[in-house]
Amino acid sequence: MRLHLIDGTYELFRAHYSKRPPLRSPDGQDVKATVGVASSLLALLHEEAEAVTHLAVAFDNPIRSFRNDLFQGYKTDDGVDPALLAQFDQVESAVRALGIVVWSMDRFEADDALATAATRFREAVTQVRILTPDKDLGQCLEGHRVVQVDRTRKREIDESTLRQTRGVRPDQVADFLALTGDEADGIPGVPGIGEKTAAALLSAFGHLEGIPASPKEWPASVRGAERLAKTLAEQRDAALLYRRLATLVTDVPLREELDALRHRGVPRHRFEAWCDELGVRTLRTRPTRWAEGD
Repeated sequence: MRLHLIDGTYELFRAHYSKRPPLRSPDGQDVKATVGVASSLLALLHEEAEAVTHLAVAFDNPIRSFRNDLFQGYKTDDGVDPALLAQFDQVESAVRALGIVVWSMDRFEADDALATAATRFREAVTQVRILTPDKDLGQCLEGHRVVQVDRTRKREIDESTLRQTRGVRPDQVADFLALTGDEADGIPGVPGIGEKTAAALLSAFGHLEGIPASPKEWPASVRGAERLAKTLAEQRDAALLYRRLATLVTDVPLREELDALRHRGVPRHRFEAWCDELGVRTLRTRPTRWAEGD
């Protein structure tokens, strides 16, 4: 039995900026992203190779969290297309209409909900599949039991893949992002430290606290060690804050137990009512399994 955990915010942005033609509801609202997410989830439910039985979708709603209280530069909804922002509540209704559990995050982030579920349920299933390419979720990877799936690139990322591509272990991902920065989340990182340097330092010293102040102790492969060591010394406190920002919360108070995440089919009346509301005729016949009683 697998558990599929889906980053709904990522899916919403991906659908909004896809090459799909514009789509409006009967009352004139832009619903392209919402319908795109619903269509994508239906495809996932029907995908034999994924064998979906248990799943949940997490959303950032709004795009703010406790991390904004810690760092002013952390990501917000500034600059987000208003047409996309207007669909944040709407897409959650669409996912619920498919009979799928929705985790709507405000104080925490969608990634925190996914990390919590992966931690809570990983021993109860054969595999947890986290559907997002987000680098943050690399800290949840565990062998082949907890993996990430990048549906766009049709790529699976397990712990071994992370080590090969990033040069770090899952427990070092937050340190790695603290050093390199994460533009998507508004984490600046330490100037001058790129992925190769970060990987070399963490491989040699484990975590931020273990990196020596003296560049003479750094690996010989690090270029400009004297300059970078000086910069890191000046920004070590900032780097520790960045690591806290990048560290996912694994004890978000999610109400549902594993059995509540079982997909029991699409609730026909609710789904068809949603299709009618948005004027989406093409999706009405897409579900292949309806909930009992429908």
